[in-house]
Amino acid sequence: MDRRRFLWHWGGGLGGVALAHLLGEAGLLAQTSPRPEFNGGLHHPARAKRVIQLFMSGAASQCDTFDYKPRLIRTSGEKFDPGEKVELFQSSPGAVMKSPWDWKQYGHCGKWVSGLLPHIGSCVDDIAFIHSMVSKSNVHGPATFMQNTGFVLPGFPSMGAWLSYGLGSMNDNLPAFVVLPDSRGFAPNGPGNWSSGFLPASNQGTMIRASSPNPIFDLHPPKSAAFISPGSEKAGLTLLNKLNHSHMAERQGDSRLEARIASYEMAARLQVSAPEVLDIARESAATRNLYGVDEAITADFGRNCLIARRLLERGVRFVQVWSGADNGFPRRNWDSHEDIAKDHGDMGSSMDRPAAALIKDLKARGMLQDTIVYWTTEFGRMPCSQGSKGRDHNPFTFTTWLAGGGIRGGATYGESDEWSYKPADKAVYCYDVHATVLHLVGIDHRRLMFRNNGIDRRLTDVHGEVIRELLA
Repeated sequence: MDRRRFLWHWGGGLGGVALAHLLGEAGLLAQTSPRPEFNGGLHHPARAKRVIQLFMSGAASQCDTFDYKPRLIRTSGEKFDPGEKVELFQSSPGAVMKSPWDWKQYGHCGKWVSGLLPHIGSCVDDIAFIHSMVSKSNVHGPATFMQNTGFVLPGFPSMGAWLSYGLGSMNDNLPAFVVLPDSRGFAPNGPGNWSSGFLPASNQGTMIRASSPNPIFDLHPPKSAAFISPGSEKAGLTLLNKLNHSHMAERQGDSRLEARIASYEMAARLQVSAPEVLDIARESAATRNLYGVDEAITADFGRNCLIARRLLERGVRFVQVWSGADNGFPRRNWDSHEDIAKDHGDMGSSMDRPAAALIKDLKARGMLQDTIVYWTTEFGRMPCSQGSKGRDHNPFTFTTWLAGGGIRGGATYGESDEWSYKPADKAVYCYDVHATVLHLVGIDHRRLMFRNNGIDRRLTDVHGEVIRELLA
């Protein structure tokens, strides 16, 4: 028996594992530190302890939502001529096209918001807008990866996985990172968008299909398993425990089995905690009405936003809510090549009220002050028409916004040019937004690293600056 087998034999039993867990939680193991306290953060005092990301899959048009450009209204129908050759994803530049929606100023800050999103307009004094976002790709898959992981290639950990790895969970009965996809399907890359990449596998997002009869896969045994008795289950678990320990002892550094064991343990706890969290019938009629969960157009996204709030208040660290699914025609996402008024009209109406409700609900409960709400999309859309009513992809500028958790409300950072075609100043990449979010949860983005294949990797790669002008 070698040294590793000896240690597993005498210390790897359930009693030893339980003792190690308790000592680790108390910070009493020599190489184990307790999870960071909220205000202490990991590297510096934290302003926020949790994050919710609202992702608009398909590329929400900045010039039809939050980036008001009088020139588009004034010159609509004329030739689009920004003074350079315009190369588009799948079309030739059409004429300048104004938004189908009128614009209105909201709040004390006087922010212009499209008539498509009046509910979010009512929240602008709590929101900081970034109008000079830039992507490195005009293809949905790589651009979606970039906004989630900081890289256009697959295989890298998502932002939620990095927060899970760096800060851990605040509730042992719920995952640190939860994903609520659109009920109609996945965005490009599917679950790759919430992968743990090369981080320990336990840091990947836990997917919950809130509107499904079976929201969490394999949480409860199938009816066909009625033949299992308490005695046979105990014997099976004992044998499985022995096999697992043998497997792990021979594969040092491979976290997959350990993560699978942890996921099963979490599933056992979720059998008790998840039904209560997902039961929105416990909410008041006023709250359900606020999110629009009983109205067809807002039911799906509203339910997900409400469940996200319930998850956050119970200790989940990072929740990602998706709007839009990559499932062909008719359009069920923000990729409005054919008809911006129809497609964005549907998507905007389904998202606007629930997203605003989330901000207002968090604020009313005193949670917005330590919760970051992060709204984004993979890139923007062109100020000129595609065909007669659509817009093509625009990787050169788009809008992201943040609210709560130490963010200065009513602020605007960066500006696009008069066309909403390219940044006029202060170009911002996802690295800068990620660095800012990490800063607010007490993490220095330059110090949160994981060595993989001989390289010290981080969420922001070799880039990123905290946008201090957005900090309250």
